Amino acid sequence: MKNITRRNVLTSGAAAGAVFAGPWKYNRVYASATDKPIKIGLTHDGSGLYANIGQAEKRGTIQAIDEVNAKGGLLGRKLEYIWLDAETTPSTASRIAERFISREEVTFLAGSVNSASANAISAVAQRYGTIFHNTNSSSPTEAGKNCHRVKFVWDANATNYANSLVASAAERFGKKWVTITTDYVWGRAATATTKNIGEALGVEFLKDIVVPVGTRDFASILLEIQQLAPDVVSMQVGGEDLKYMRQQVIQMELDKTVKWLGNQLDWADIYGLGQEAAFEVFGTNWYHKLDLPGVADLVQRYQERWPVTRIDVPGNDFYNGYMAMSEMLKVIEETGTTNNIANIKALEGRVMSAASRYQHFDAYIDANTHHVQQTLYVGQRNENPSDETDYFEIIDQREPGTVIDEASTAECSLESYDDTPTYDT
Repeated sequence: MKNITRRNVLTSGAAAGAVFAGPWKYNRVYASATDKPIKIGLTHDGSGLYANIGQAEKRGTIQAIDEVNAKGGLLGRKLEYIWLDAETTPSTASRIAERFISREEVTFLAGSVNSASANAISAVAQRYGTIFHNTNSSSPTEAGKNCHRVKFVWDANATNYANSLVASAAERFGKKWVTITTDYVWGRAATATTKNIGEALGVEFLKDIVVPVGTRDFASILLEIQQLAPDVVSMQVGGEDLKYMRQQVIQMELDKTVKWLGNQLDWADIYGLGQEAAFEVFGTNWYHKLDLPGVADLVQRYQERWPVTRIDVPGNDFYNGYMAMSEMLKVIEETGTTNNIANIKALEGRVMSAASRYQHFDAYIDANTHHVQQTLYVGQRNENPSDETDYFEIIDQREPGTVIDEASTAECSLESYDDTPTYDT
């Protein structure tokens, strides 16, 4: 396979009187002079259902870029990022990915919360061979049936979280459950895996309530739950919808009469509501009060970098963006190249120490799915907070090997290296 430059392709095409239309089926190589920055495309949401989460993870990716630039850059080159709002909309996300790759000539892409948007971005990225770091999507499909050779998935998925939560909740709280689900990819997947695990344990699901994206009035739904009187409500609702539901649950005092189980709790969804709003038992992959080396320093760096922001301390959304970007930049430094195939191979199977990730156990990138397997934490409302940001009490931590999503792993089939276009920038 012969490397050619974009300039040579265009020049030779023009000389022959041909019309050239990408994408480059096999190769694209751009000049990599040290005065040309390494450009990164950020596809974080800035509006829509996951605007707050998207902006939190964006702060993480940008901070990681800034920290490397402050040390002189990478491979003798400065890092530069470009961001456009994916709007929590797959069609917008797809157009942005196409523009970033074909017009802006980015080295790689990072950012996504909505799983459908992440799938759309990765389909475009695979056509060009462009590495895409899915920072925050939690549907099992992302490292399952929708996996790609160029895509790396950094958040734990709904099955990982369910594996860490469901058995304990059934034992502690009872086996009559109701589910409430946002009707889109992540919500449906999270409920399905919760039910699969629960039914195997003898959980009786009294009713599955499905709500459309954008639901703001949960009164009738909560009244129905009150009448059903379950032991547990398993909620797979996210973003702005979840904020509205929280307030209404507290107003009706259902947080005091029913046990609530959240598959995953995003810091951007809860911050500002106070610890009383964290009424469920939930999963997360990071918390700013973890008693581990480096955590307090990361919090301090965040506050210095982002002195004016709605969220005063970093959460799991920032963390996922920061860790994905930091690790990608480490890999480029280690390989000494921006070549996508070289860096994909360096990422596959990569082991990341617990200390480097501010977690309890070492993490690794599954070479067969590109899913980061990592420590998961079980949390609940903190009744004795150390300060006004200390919403959570972490009551358990799970090793990566105990929460693996075997079903989606079996569904993943990565494209071959030969079928993945190669490039340098």
